[in-house]
Amino acid sequence: MKRRAVVTGLGAVTPLGRRIDLVWERLLAGESGVGPITLFDVAGYRVQFGGQVPWEPENEGIAGPKELKRLDRFTQFAIAAAKDAVADSGIDFAAEDPFRCGVVIGSGIGGLWEFEVQEERLLHKGIDKVSPFTIPKLMVNSASGHVSSLYGVKGPNFAVATACASAANSIGSALRAIQHGDADVMITGASEAALTPIGLAGFQNMRALSFRADDPRRASRPFDADRDGFVLAEGAGVVVIEEEEHARKRGARIYAELCGYGASGDAGHITQPDEEGRGAAQAMAMALADAGLSPSDVGYINAHGTSTPLGDQAETRAVKRVFGSHARHVPISSTKSHLGHTLGASGGIELVVCALTIDRGVIHPTINLENPDPECDLDYVPGTPRDVRVRVAMSNSFGFGGHNASLVLVRR
Repeated sequence: MKRRAVVTGLGAVTPLGRRIDLVWERLLAGESGVGPITLFDVAGYRVQFGGQVPWEPENEGIAGPKELKRLDRFTQFAIAAAKDAVADSGIDFAAEDPFRCGVVIGSGIGGLWEFEVQEERLLHKGIDKVSPFTIPKLMVNSASGHVSSLYGVKGPNFAVATACASAANSIGSALRAIQHGDADVMITGASEAALTPIGLAGFQNMRALSFRADDPRRASRPFDADRDGFVLAEGAGVVVIEEEEHARKRGARIYAELCGYGASGDAGHITQPDEEGRGAAQAMAMALADAGLSPSDVGYINAHGTSTPLGDQAETRAVKRVFGSHARHVPISSTKSHLGHTLGASGGIELVVCALTIDRGVIHPTINLENPDPECDLDYVPGTPRDVRVRVAMSNSFGFGGHNASLVLVRR
C-alpha cells in the first residue's frame, strides 16, 4: 500500500516577489510581474521585456559574499525558495534521520548565466581565465546538491531536466520516494534563470516569444485570441512534502495532500505539442488514477497556459478529452499570465499556487484574457479572482521534448 504524502512548506521566487504571501496578494490583485529587462543590455533585441525577478543576492539571506560567487543565479533562487519552504514547514532537520530526508530540485536549463560568462572569458581572455567553479556552477544538479548540503540531508538527491516539465517531474519523483518508503521528507521543485543574452536570443529567434513591445504587462495572455507567444521569465518554486504520519506527529501545518502524479511523452515534434493534446491528456488521466479520483472530483486546474497559439489550444483539447462534459464546469487559470513563463521552474511555482488555492479558498484570475480564442472555450477565470472552496486541484506542466506531467492535490 502506498504511503500518503502531504505538503507542509511553500517557497517561491518570482517576478512578483519572493515571499508567498506577497506573491499571493499580487496574484489576486491581478498584477503582472512582466517589465523591461535590466539584467543585461537588450539593445538590438526585438524582445526587450520579460519576467525578471527583483533580486539583490547579498540581501536575500541565502549565503555570504564568498559563497555567493560560487552560486549561479538559478541556484541562488533555488536556495532562497528552499529556505522559505523549510521555514514555512517548521521542520528541524537536525532532529531528523538525515538518510530519511532528500532533495529533488530540477531545472530545464541550469546555469546558463555561468556558461555565458565563462565562454566570454575563454574567447576574450584565454583558457586560464575560465573559473575553476564553472562546472559546479552550471550543472543542472547544482541546486539540489547545495540544498542537500545546506540541511545535511542524505536521502534521495538528484535533479530532473525535462524542460518546462522539470518541476512537476521533480515533485512527482519526490512523491514516489515517499509513497514507496524511500524517504519521509523531501524538499522538491525547480529553479530557472534563463533570462540571459543567449536565452533571450534563442527563444526570440525561434519565434516562441511574444513581440508585444507596446504593452509588455499585457503580453502574456493565455487563451486569448490575440496571444502571440510566451514571455520569458525566471524564478523558483519549492515545496516540502512529508509522509502524512510523520507530519502529524510533529504537529506540522498541512496545506494539502499530494496524492497524484502522471507523466507521459508526445513522441512527436521537439518543440510543438501534440495538437490534439493526447500526451497531455494521458498525464492528467494517470495523475487522477494515481490519486484514486475521477475527473468529476476536480474543482480547479492550474493550466500550463503559456500564451502560445498551439499550446493553449492543445491543452484545452486535452482537458476536454479527460474531463468530458465536466470540463466546462472546472475553473481553470494560468499563473503565467501574471509571471510569464519560468520554464522549468513553472510547475513548482504553480504547485505552490494550487496549495494556496486549496488552503485559502480563492482562485486567482487569468489576466489579459480579453478576447477569448473560440478554440479555447472553457472557464479560465478571466480578470478577477473567484471565491471557491476547492477540494481537489490539478497542476499541468508540458515541456519541449514532448514531456507532459500532471500533479493532483487534495484538501486534508
